[in-house]
Amino acid sequence: MHGFYNRILRIDLTTRETTVEPVPDEILAAYLGGKGLGTYLLLQHVPQGADPLSSQNVLIIATGPATGSGLAPASRYGLYAKSPLTGLYGESYAGGFVAPQINATGYDAILLEGASSEPVYLEVSDQGVRFRDARGLWGLDTHATEDRVKADVAVPGAQAIVIGPAGENLVPFALVNNNYWRHAGRTGMGAVMGSKKVKAVVFHGQAKPTFYDPAGVQSFDAALRRRGREDPGAQAYREFGTPRLVATLNKVGGFPARYWSQGRVDHWSQISAEKLLERFDVRSHACYRCFMACGKISTVPDGPHVGLRIEGPEYETIYAFGGLCMISDLAEIIYLNELCDRLGMDTITAGNVIALVMEASQRGVFKPALDYGDAEGAAELLEKIARQEGIGKLLSGGVRAASAALGLEDIAVHVKGLEPAGYDPRVLKGMGLAYAVSDRGACHLRATVYKAELSGVIEPDAIEGKAQILTDFEDRHTLFDTLIFCRFYRDLIGWDELAQVIYVLTGLKLDKEGLAAMARNITTRAREFNLREGMTPADDALPERFHKEPLEPEQKVLSREELRKMLDDYYALKGW
Repeated sequence: MHGFYNRILRIDLTTRETTVEPVPDEILAAYLGGKGLGTYLLLQHVPQGADPLSSQNVLIIATGPATGSGLAPASRYGLYAKSPLTGLYGESYAGGFVAPQINATGYDAILLEGASSEPVYLEVSDQGVRFRDARGLWGLDTHATEDRVKADVAVPGAQAIVIGPAGENLVPFALVNNNYWRHAGRTGMGAVMGSKKVKAVVFHGQAKPTFYDPAGVQSFDAALRRRGREDPGAQAYREFGTPRLVATLNKVGGFPARYWSQGRVDHWSQISAEKLLERFDVRSHACYRCFMACGKISTVPDGPHVGLRIEGPEYETIYAFGGLCMISDLAEIIYLNELCDRLGMDTITAGNVIALVMEASQRGVFKPALDYGDAEGAAELLEKIARQEGIGKLLSGGVRAASAALGLEDIAVHVKGLEPAGYDPRVLKGMGLAYAVSDRGACHLRATVYKAELSGVIEPDAIEGKAQILTDFEDRHTLFDTLIFCRFYRDLIGWDELAQVIYVLTGLKLDKEGLAAMARNITTRAREFNLREGMTPADDALPERFHKEPLEPEQKVLSREELRKMLDDYYALKGW
């Protein structure tokens, strides 16, 4: 089928054998690439009940039919596996410059199976697979690893995905890193890679997919870029990036703070986008062929972290450390961001775990105590977590495991084992539904319904009609993840544009109803995976705190009855 190579590469790390298998057109027509193909392959290749950190798990690396097209939003790749953090469906995406090189190897998906007995890194190209010794790389941080493997392979334009010490040490929320500051961050894909003793995968090649209507692809891209020049949302991303959400969420009282007990912080202006641009040397940075340029390369100009340079911090990192942990110095947040990046840990889960420790300290159940706002103490704990040393081993399992060990399950905030992003569902009630039903746990990106709630499409407090909006967003975003498109293009690519771009890429002619049916089939298959692995409908729930504990200062809750109503509406719309 156009837009695909109709083949997958299976790499058996145990035997060091590789096989290439065909993918029939009917599978691609039903699932497309990315999340669709990844979900189909997970159900095929991961045995029911497999330990996520055993050789039975599979790490699937996939691109989509848009990846090799040069379209502005098509800079992302996807990773799929059984999550070591949740024990359920795992997926994560990253931008940067890697995806086009993965696509150029000539495969629609690459499966890492089994496990190596010694540390290795892989060189995957359109000419085959080379296994390289990584014993000398084991223990290196992500930046040093990327530099070394690219230098070793020495192919101009080659790109790499890598893990840090957290992935090597099987921390369940370890991430996969590329281009220094881009991450497939959630659900522990770095730990899966580490369990297979794979330190890095380097990609390069000259393969090119064919498209149904190449001129139509170019025309679509040109029109998208024209709209993007004038679009206020795209302009805001270019100017401020995601940190602009700090002011927005704090204003509406939905900025999670002091481990989910507050919706506002007094120091919000010190950790805002405006402060980032005012205080630091900042320049915009874009992923491959993207015009949003939402990334902000920030350099600390003075103080103890002078000269520190990262792309970020993103809103979610600021919320996790600046809100939940109450750290008011943006330079310290940048430092913790850099530390997590190099160690290879998801900042959302990491910040939630550190904030849980801070709250436990307030309650006298964690010694030595770690006070809210203590960035230095947070950094020391992050190092221990990444290396599973001492108390770090207890905390390395994420909030669900750490709260159980500390006897604090009653205050733990997670859904299905995944900690939420920075949108409090007591204020943004659609986000409560989104967290409850997301296939990977408390995820903000599967539906991004906060966008509708913050922009006035529907009132944040509304319950009626919320499931309809969430389902519409979720269906459209699921198709984004099959192509694979960046989520930040959601306002520029609606249903009509999705139908158009899928047609010019693949030749599939589908109306909105057909597209929605495809999306719902994919999310239903992901749910099948979860049900197979032990999830029940009762797990589509929120932490008790959101129902019982009023959020300060507005004293808002999301009642069980409100969530039940939205859940019933959602299930009916999905046909579940």
